[in-house]
Parts: sequence; C-alpha cells; structure tokens
Amino acid sequence: MRAIFCGVASSFLLILGGPCWAQGDLIFADGFESGEVSAWSNAVGYQPVPIIDLRADVNRNGTVDLTDPSEDQDEDTWDSNHGAIFLANIDDDEGVCPTTGTDSELAACNDAADDVVNGIDDLLDLARLVVVPWPSAPDDAGATIDLSLPGASFVRLFRQSGGSFVHFDSSSDSLTPDDLRTGVEFAIEAIDIVRSSSVWGGFVDVTLNVEAGTGDGGPLEDGADTVRLRVAPVIFRHHLDEVETVYVSAFSDQSSIDFRTDLAVATSAAGITEPLREFWDLGDPWTQDFFEASIMSMPAATGKHTIHLNYRSANYAGGTLRPAGRVVFTELRGPDVAGAVQYDPAHDDGMDTLNSFGNLETIPPYDDGRSSWPLGRVIRGGTPAYYPDTSFDEMVDAQGMQPVIHFDTSWLWVAHIDETMSFLPAASPRGWVVLAADVTTAWNELVVAQTAGHGGTPMFVGKLDPWGGSAEMTIDEVLGNPDFAAANAFAAVEVASQLDQLSLETGIGPSEIISAAFLMFDYGGWLVAMVPGVVNGVVLPNGVFAAPDPHGPEIGGVDLFKDLLEQTLTPVGFTAAWVEDWDLYHLGGGEVHCGANATHEIPEQPWWENMP
Repeated sequence: MRAIFCGVASSFLLILGGPCWAQGDLIFADGFESGEVSAWSNAVGYQPVPIIDLRADVNRNGTVDLTDPSEDQDEDTWDSNHGAIFLANIDDDEGVCPTTGTDSELAACNDAADDVVNGIDDLLDLARLVVVPWPSAPDDAGATIDLSLPGASFVRLFRQSGGSFVHFDSSSDSLTPDDLRTGVEFAIEAIDIVRSSSVWGGFVDVTLNVEAGTGDGGPLEDGADTVRLRVAPVIFRHHLDEVETVYVSAFSDQSSIDFRTDLAVATSAAGITEPLREFWDLGDPWTQDFFEASIMSMPAATGKHTIHLNYRSANYAGGTLRPAGRVVFTELRGPDVAGAVQYDPAHDDGMDTLNSFGNLETIPPYDDGRSSWPLGRVIRGGTPAYYPDTSFDEMVDAQGMQPVIHFDTSWLWVAHIDETMSFLPAASPRGWVVLAADVTTAWNELVVAQTAGHGGTPMFVGKLDPWGGSAEMTIDEVLGNPDFAAANAFAAVEVASQLDQLSLETGIGPSEIISAAFLMFDYGGWLVAMVPGVVNGVVLPNGVFAAPDPHGPEIGGVDLFKDLLEQTLTPVGFTAAWVEDWDLYHLGGGEVHCGANATHEIPEQPWWENMP
C-alpha cells in the first residue's frame, strides 16, 4: 500500500473519503469543506496525499476488507499464513461446452476460454481485488494495472462497470480520475491450472500504478501498490475424505449387472444415498483407470468455494487418447466441475499401463518426524526404467502439496499400485492404517487347512480361468504346484520392499499394516492375482469396505479368504461388503477398485490451513 492513514480517522478516510494531508511527520485530517481545503493548503503549503491502495483477500476470510489492517499487511508476499488466492476458472457454469468433437476441442472449452463472465455462478469462481477510493484525486490523475510475468499469460482481469464485470486488458486499459475517486472492483481468474513449475509456479503480482497528477500546490507524488496472489493448487483425494458418489461403467450382460447390484448394496450399507452413477456405452469397464477426481478451492464468505476437477487419464497409445476418458468433458463437466488432461504424446507406449489411475493413490496425511504432509502424498507405480508419463507427474509435483512417490510395481502384470495396498481410516494416533497384500498369510492358512484334513476342498467353484477352462482347484493342488509356491514367495519379497519404502517415507510401523490375504500366480513373467485381490476394494463411509468375492475354499460353510479379511477388518472398525467381480474384472487382471471410481466430500479444513 502507498497511502497515509489519518490516525484514528483512518476508517472514516476509507469509507467516507475524508481528506488527508501530511508535512514531515505531521498528519492532518477532516473538518474542511472543499473550498476551505484549497485555500488552507495553498496558504500553508500542504498537499493532498494520494491514496494508492490495492486490496485483495490477504487474510483469507473470503472478503476484501478495506478497514482491516491485516488485509494490507505484507500483501506483496505469500506464505502459509497469509496471501490472496484465486481459482483456475475451467468449469462450465452455463453448460455450454460441447459433448462431441475432437479431444482437443473438448479439452479447450471452459469458462476461462473466453473473456466474458459467464453468468452469476461464474462470477463466484473469480477472486476479488479492490482499488481503494481516492475521493480527492485530481482531474489529471490516472492509473494502470500491471501483471507480473510469467503469470500475466495465465490470468485474466475483469473490472466492475455499470453493475457487471467486463474484461480489463492490462496492456491497454487504464483507470480514469473518476475511477480513482470512486474506487474500482476487479475480479481475477486463472485460465489454466499450474502444469509445470518451470513454466509458471502459480503466482502473479498485480500492481496498481498511480500517476497522481497535480494538486493545488503542484505535482503530487506518484506511486504503486502490489498484491501477490496464488492460484489454488489441485488437491488429490485420500480415503479419510468420505465418498459421496460412486461411479461405474455399465453393460447389459449379467456380469455387469451382478457387479453393479453388489456395489449398490455396499454403498447403501455405507449410508450413501446417491445412487451409483453409471456410464453406459463406453466399452471400457475400468472406471478407476480412465479418470481421477480432485479439487481446488479458494476462500469465500461461506468458508471456501470449490471446483471439482476430474482428470482424463494420460493413457495415450497408438496415437490416440483412451476414449473412455472423454467422460470428464462429455458427462461430468458442468457448474463447479471441471475437466483437464495432461500427457506427453511422445511417452513410451510400452509403459502406458502406468498412466491408468489405478496406478495413482494418495497416502493420507502424515508427519514422519522430518517433514509434514497434511494433505498426504500421491503414490504411483514406477521405477527409473519403467515409469508413468513424466509430464503428468511434473504437474502433480508443481502443485507443491502432494509430491509424487514412486513404488516398484514393475513385477506386476498390470503394474498398478492399487494391486498391493490401500489405506483405511482408523481410530489411531495416525488416523489410518495400510491394508496390504499378504500372500504369506494366505499360503500359510491353506497349509493349516490342509493339515487339518481339508486338502481336497475346492476353491473357485464354477469359475473359469483366463483361458476359458475351469478355474476350480483344490487346496492340495495349489500347495502342490511349485510354480505357485515360487510366484508367491517372490510376491512376498516385493510387497515387503514396498512396505519398507512406505515405512521410510511415512514412519508407519508394523502394527499399522493389516493383512489382505490372497494369492498370486505367474502370468508370462509378471504376477497377477490368482485369488481375487481383496486389497483392491473401495473404501466407503461408516466402515464399509467393498471387496471382491474371493471364491475361496469353504470349510465348515465359511469361505477361508473371506474370513481372513473379515478378521483383519473388524479390529479397525470395518466390515466387508462382498462384490461379485470374477467374470468382469478378475479375469482381466483387476478387481472392485479397478471397476469403480468416486467423488469425495469436500474436507472441512481448507488446503491453505494445511500447508506442507
């Protein structure tokens, strides 16, 4: 701010525009009519002090306060405790974007694609700045607005005029003396999210430059006032945020009907009142893989204003994007719901499985004693030689909130992180536990059953294997197969390595890792679940975990693998809701989590109160 406030009268100065003069360290104010002011100032040589003051919501209370000193303090800096925030305005508040067209045409349409405010709802997506009135501005005064680089290329300003907001081009538009006298309200939007910190880090400095003109006693001092703003980062969701909507691809065959019926029962048991959101005619059952939900928020008078952002997967192979991902633009985009896609068309097609979003999960919030991640961190399968699209990971890291950690999943056929671990809310100091693939317990329990005389008990009764033959086999047949033994011994080592890394990253201990017991087998040199992977389920509210029906051996009327998971879940307050997925998902190398997706409730505490 470049202004002098008149002692206790400062609030009156801002509200009523009372005159203020200064000479040396003395400040004078009020009590003069305009003619008396001119005569008095000429007689004693005092000059009006220009009010050069640009305000934004620096204190993050959702309003621009002209009388609150905290709104003006260190406004040209930004940190975890203060600083104005604005949004990437890439939703579609009036529902005018097309639902057909090329991939690039779909991605290009949003409210920030034009230079108009698209209705009352769109105005809510824009943050405010205010030029504080200078009632005594001379007739030859004026001002401009500057936007710092590189942010200027990523933001757009609107100014209030005649009851509406119109585009303000900072390269050519300016403010008149009347604008300075009455004050001006601006609105600001980002035209895109941050995608690479090397291109734009999300900050922009907005500067009010005032040419103060000539007062009664001669030229007045020009000045400038700068406010720094940051575009809201994109926040990926974790399982401590409760699910409110579950999505699923829908087909008319019985396997899809069975899956959706069981999943609907699970969501109902979890207290979710909204029915399953079904995507028909996509031809792609892997709903988890082709889009990922996230949010971005800014302060509002009601607490916060949020836009949901659904990412289309970076699956790009053979010269085309994965078609099902178009739903983020064709079916999901709308008021306060945006879509985006980020991919490098030159990425290696041979690694494209890693770009599916079953290979993107979020560790819940943690403090490992060295650093704090109050919004958690994104985890993905990847190694230095086998990795997902680097431009997408760069975008995640550029948000500055949940930088990516890579775990080695290269030993898995599908190679997704959701094949080996999930995270469950728990009543513990950390607030969550890890549900991890546990082939050792599964194997040992089969040995116990065999020893007890149940070696002839079959599993996978009535089910087909991936080659169209019968999948049914007995406990004796499983334990007597050296290839199965070798595959699961290898899997045990690899999962242990993942958990060691997770422990190093988060500080999580053995008591916070719980067992999801199932078995794997070798499929062309990689491993895939033989028993449906019960770790690959959907975490629902009220302690419900929607898991794949393992079709294990029934001993005394109890499915051994169901019983093992239920024993694991009960101590942490969860129950299993069993979902039939063998034909539709299991035979394709995935399970329930792979076939479903979710929107989570917006967390009460905003990201700016949870800075890492």
